[in-house]
Amino acid sequence: MNDFVKMVDNLIKARKSLPNKVAVLAVRFSKERFRDQAWYDSNKEAWKARKRRREGGKRKSQTLLVNSGRLKRSIRKIEANMNSVRIGTDVPYAEIQNNGGKITASANVRSYTKKAHSRKAHSRSRKGRIESVSAHTVSSHSVKAYRRKMNTVIPARQFIGNSAKLASDIEKLVKEEMEKAMNTT
Repeated sequence: MNDFVKMVDNLIKARKSLPNKVAVLAVRFSKERFRDQAWYDSNKEAWKARKRRREGGKRKSQTLLVNSGRLKRSIRKIEANMNSVRIGTDVPYAEIQNNGGKITASANVRSYTKKAHSRKAHSRSRKGRIESVSAHTVSSHSVKAYRRKMNTVIPARQFIGNSAKLASDIEKLVKEEMEKAMNTT
């Protein structure tokens, strides 16, 4: 009878610790999406590639959704109880990066000083005709404050959400924890 009571106590302890373990598993799963650069539901779906390579050469990371690492670091457990486990982030741009969407807004650009620099010779198209621009040096000058209109489409690069793979991993974790609690005497 003592073995049965001990097993029931172990099952109760395991049940109480499960929500936090599931939350840790879900957070790890979401952070792995950044490393894999893909969403994993029933199969891996790679994120849409960047249109242009980031400037800055080897020093700038070409990893999608990672510039400073703020978004990835912000993923954490929000709630974990016997009924539900929720993970999330407090970063304001997380939702549009996760779900995708269109940004149509205006941004105020402050005045700034442009440093002197050299321009290479190139050709450009203006009003349907091609004109060539000769190489020259541009002196430093001030740019007045202005308003910029933004009309940008952000592709969905999901890193948080329901996933068949995550559900399978959670089921496996629960099964292992319960079996471990039942076998410990």
